[in-house]
Amino acid sequence: MWTTFRNRNFALLWFAGLVSYSGDWILRIALPVALYKMTGTASALSLLFIVYVIPNIVIGSVAGVFVDRWERRRLMVITNVLMGLAVLPLVAVQSSDWLWLIYMVAFAESAVGQFFGPAENAMLPLLVDKEQLGSANALNILNNNLARFIGAGIGGVIVGGMGLEAAVILDALTYFVAAGLVALISVTSQPNVQEQAAHALDAIKKVGQDWQVGIRFVRYEPVVRLLFLSMVLMAIGEGTIAVLFAPFVLDVLKGGEAGVGALMSAQAVGGISSGVLVAWLATKFAPDRLLGMGAFIFGLIDLIIFNYSTFVDGFAIAIGLFALVGIPVAAAFTGLQTLLQLRVPDELRGRIFGALGTTFGIFTIFGMAFAGMMSDSLGIVPVLNIQGFAYTTIGLLGLTVLHRQTGQATPPPLETLGEIQTA
Repeated sequence: MWTTFRNRNFALLWFAGLVSYSGDWILRIALPVALYKMTGTASALSLLFIVYVIPNIVIGSVAGVFVDRWERRRLMVITNVLMGLAVLPLVAVQSSDWLWLIYMVAFAESAVGQFFGPAENAMLPLLVDKEQLGSANALNILNNNLARFIGAGIGGVIVGGMGLEAAVILDALTYFVAAGLVALISVTSQPNVQEQAAHALDAIKKVGQDWQVGIRFVRYEPVVRLLFLSMVLMAIGEGTIAVLFAPFVLDVLKGGEAGVGALMSAQAVGGISSGVLVAWLATKFAPDRLLGMGAFIFGLIDLIIFNYSTFVDGFAIAIGLFALVGIPVAAAFTGLQTLLQLRVPDELRGRIFGALGTTFGIFTIFGMAFAGMMSDSLGIVPVLNIQGFAYTTIGLLGLTVLHRQTGQATPPPLETLGEIQTA
């Protein structure tokens, strides 16, 4: 597993992600805290989260088309620089009179970020050998949890002691450092030679056609189609927990405000330790097995978390389960990402990951809306159980149908999808 870090290009990408994602978490904690202090209303926070999600839905899929047209290392450098510049106007925010600027910055940062995620996922198979791809994905999940652990703590301290301005400047600096690290990567992606000669206007004219090719690939490639269905179920479940997590801790577990923070910390610690374990497991199990076993175990643990308080009391049980659940979560997402990277041709990878992000955003909002409308009538726990059942369903699909199709099906040739070449 750790031999993956001997790959200089992967190590540069990994540390760039650790730096920039830590900055993300600094601002993700500091900005909502500052916003709530300015307004005193939860509706302002709700609008902030919606603004962050909208670009995922509107831009994510289309951004993937350009990721497949442009050189990806250069694109990752540019997006990091642009995101660093995008957050800097927040230093001017002094009161609730500047809410419009906060929302504009949130939208701009999220919009630019839609290009980075697909580019990173599409670039990773070019940096590591096929045998190391599963470990590399697991180490990236470890990276994200480390960033959450580091950045969330720093963000809370900074916004409390130095204010939003200091958090914004530090977040911007992390983006610039990450851009420098990515620029040092020696591997570049190779867009089609004809695409390199095309003007930006030509690329824009072809966006619709290229997007349709990606959608056709999802329709006609059974493994990828099942992975998208899995992502739909994941998104609905994640939407419900995003809305009902705090009410569950406060009203069902009776953990208080400190309990909300304690469970988030436990989840981060569990995610860090699970990243190491799953990186090793990825060398032992096929990605479809990782997805199936991880999702099924995750769903079972979720159902225990949501329902155990009906029979026994004890907040410590929840802390232990939240730390434990990080292992199957990391396994499931590692398996899903690795399968997509292996099944999707390089020239389509960006738009497929972009479409995946859009799909996740749409159905996350669906899950949020459902939780908000139905929790009062059905109760918090019955609605939260949707997440547990969603993941156990994904697990069963992964261990049966997906495993069978992975062994039998082959991706369709691009020419059968009506691939359009730019003149």
